[in-house]
Amino acid sequence: MIVFPDFSGLTGISTLQEVVGAALMFVLIVSVLMLVVSAVAWGVASSAGNPQTAARGRVGVLVSLGGALMSGAAMTIVNTLISYGQTL
Repeated sequence: MIVFPDFSGLTGISTLQEVVGAALMFVLIVSVLMLVVSAVAWGVASSAGNPQTAARGRVGVLVSLGGALMSGAAMTIVNTLISYGQTL
């Protein structure tokens, strides 16, 4: 499984690889922090009997999981586009 985009056929793109890796790490860290905060808000609101805040916590959990999933899928999309670009 390739974690970073496959830049093997391209020259002079090592800086872009570092930027993409740093952006992926930033997105994943923010996603995990958002997951923790939203889960705590969901739990506290549920135990306090506040359904509106509990619903917002649930939405935050789903958005953070979706963000992590989409950032992981971005690597696959970039690899696919690079392979298509090399065949043109």
